[in-house]
Amino acid sequence: MAFLGTLCLILGATLLAGHFSQRMGLPSVIGQLLVGVLLGPALLNWIQPTHFLNQLSEIGVIILMFMAGLESDLGLLKRYFKPGLWVATVGVILPLALVPVTVHYFGFTWPHALFMGVLFTATSVSISVEVLREMQQLNGKEGTTILAAAVVDDILSVLILSFLVSYTGAEPASSHPLGGLVLQLGYFIGVYFVVKWLTPYLMRLAQQLLGSTTIMAFILCLGMAYLADLCGLSAVIGAFFAGIAVGQTNAKKEVDRDIEPLGYACFIPIFFVSIGLKMTFTGFSQVWWFTIVLTLVAILTKLVGGGLGAHWAGFGFASDYMIGAGMISRGEMALIIAQIGFDAKLLHPDYYAATIIAIVLTTVLAPLFLRHAAGYLEKQQPKNAA
Repeated sequence: MAFLGTLCLILGATLLAGHFSQRMGLPSVIGQLLVGVLLGPALLNWIQPTHFLNQLSEIGVIILMFMAGLESDLGLLKRYFKPGLWVATVGVILPLALVPVTVHYFGFTWPHALFMGVLFTATSVSISVEVLREMQQLNGKEGTTILAAAVVDDILSVLILSFLVSYTGAEPASSHPLGGLVLQLGYFIGVYFVVKWLTPYLMRLAQQLLGSTTIMAFILCLGMAYLADLCGLSAVIGAFFAGIAVGQTNAKKEVDRDIEPLGYACFIPIFFVSIGLKMTFTGFSQVWWFTIVLTLVAILTKLVGGGLGAHWAGFGFASDYMIGAGMISRGEMALIIAQIGFDAKLLHPDYYAATIIAIVLTTVLAPLFLRHAAGYLEKQQPKNAA
């Protein structure tokens, strides 16, 4: 029963860390991430990133993205899909071009360097979502564009990865990239029917049979996340669309009221802690320069790429900065791709730890950039209004 003590320590530490982070004017997620670094292998080594904690953290990110979909305005998402497409496309091209050149300088062969480029095209907006929720800007034009861009970004990253792994001759996640593409396309067609017809029917049925729609909403969330994973997409995409589907029904308020305490009581804090637990400084002294350069390039390519895409879509500089900042975090999506690359022998073992540290650093620093960008945008808005 040692896991009970571990959970108690994590939840107690994140409660205090989140409180003090907010007192210092920082997002609570910063404190939760640092709890993982402090208590994990990087420093005190009191908690190990076990399979059990990893599964709880996966539920946490699924719930977080389900709530993001639940609170999203579908009309705004449709309206800002085109800017999101610009942001995602430029935000993928820049790291795909510059990261391989950077790591090739450190002795990477071109196939390995290209994989590093693919790895850092991935964006995980789970943390950005949390910061935007705290600042009540998730449904603003910038927050909506970030969400729309994240969906496109995820799809592009998965497609590029599948073709790269197939091209290099390594064992791919799917031996038929074209078949995987058809499967993913079929998934998105299915999402349309789920949002339009299936979810409203299931919500009404649950209300009649159980007097509550929350359990049915959670079944939809987990089911769509599972199917997305089977199709080679990130599970968080499925959870996000499940949230959108439920958000279009009369059950939205009830589900939001019931799901949020479930997530924040346990699963979501564990997700943020688990990111910090993946950080380790083993062998860092030999590759510290590589880690620093890779982190800087990773941050700049998304900040500038996302910002340029937003600018070309018609946003002003302050909005460009905020949208670019919202795309910096690599989080769980990059960690998953890193593991795929490691298993396919596209990521050298000597640089695995350094790459993980760079991913975690982008994830830890992203909320700071986003918070600063939001403050800058807020200062500019009165000027623009005037």
